[in-house]
Amino acid sequence: MAKMYYDKDVSLDVLKDETIAVIGYGIQGRAQALNMRDSGLEVILGLRRGGTSWKKASEEGFEVYEIDEAVKRATIVHILIPDEVQPEVYKKYIHDNLKENAALSFSHGFNIRFNQIIPPKFVDVIMYAPKGPGKLVRQKFLEGSGVPGLIAVEQDYTGKAKDRALAMAKANGSTRVGVIETTFAEETETDLFGEQVDLCGGVSELIKAAFETLVEAGYQPEIAYFECLHELKLIVDLIYEQGIEGMWKNVSNTAEYGGRTRAKRIINESVRAEMKKILEEIRSGQFAREWILERKANFPVLESLRKQGKEHLIEKVGAELRKKMKL
Repeated sequence: MAKMYYDKDVSLDVLKDETIAVIGYGIQGRAQALNMRDSGLEVILGLRRGGTSWKKASEEGFEVYEIDEAVKRATIVHILIPDEVQPEVYKKYIHDNLKENAALSFSHGFNIRFNQIIPPKFVDVIMYAPKGPGKLVRQKFLEGSGVPGLIAVEQDYTGKAKDRALAMAKANGSTRVGVIETTFAEETETDLFGEQVDLCGGVSELIKAAFETLVEAGYQPEIAYFECLHELKLIVDLIYEQGIEGMWKNVSNTAEYGGRTRAKRIINESVRAEMKKILEEIRSGQFAREWILERKANFPVLESLRKQGKEHLIEKVGAELRKKMKL
């Protein structure tokens, strides 16, 4: 079993004389910046002057600087802007302004794993990755808890890289519930795989396919929506709280028998073979190259898929039902 780090295992003292420049003030950037400041750390923001985030961060009491100036003032540079814009921002504003013994920090390893960012040898390269969206990272922290997290060290120039990463995890509340050490490669590859095969891609396509099957068979779209999408949250909540076997204990015997006996007809060997292909595309860098080219072309495939998604019947039915249910 992987070692779990908790509050008792980690000291914030390693960061007491550090200045952390959070680059980006989106949902994740704001959550982590506020959490670390509330934990007593020195946090500044590196943002684009004149943007909406600059005004918001200033109003919430942060010292805000243009990115290059924030990097010059910082001993830890924590990059929390989208993956696809990080390389350009790094090359333009960050690389030449990093100080010796500083730490370059991330919450996702994509650009290090796929060599889109090449740090200098005289800095630590670390990761603190909360396993939850920014809204939850902040909410759980304020409740006195946290979301689980991962830490990783790609480059340990100072000899204290791991301690720095763990302290950042503690400052965000993650060591209240548990932190696991990983690598940049493992975090990146498993994260991309989960998003594509299960959490985002797989589950959304499964929902739509089930919905379409019922509607095409003549059932009311509203009933199909409830059965294939709405109730999924209840099942996921049970799995989250009690594991898969705990979920089975909380559904009817009919549901359990039907689910257990039919599941492998849906997730069959051909699906598993496709999962292995997707994993290989990730590990080989094929997906990364595809995504980088998509961004350079200004997202034509993604925009087309977004348009198709918005026009799907399940979206129209769901929007109407959610209004009527006052969710």
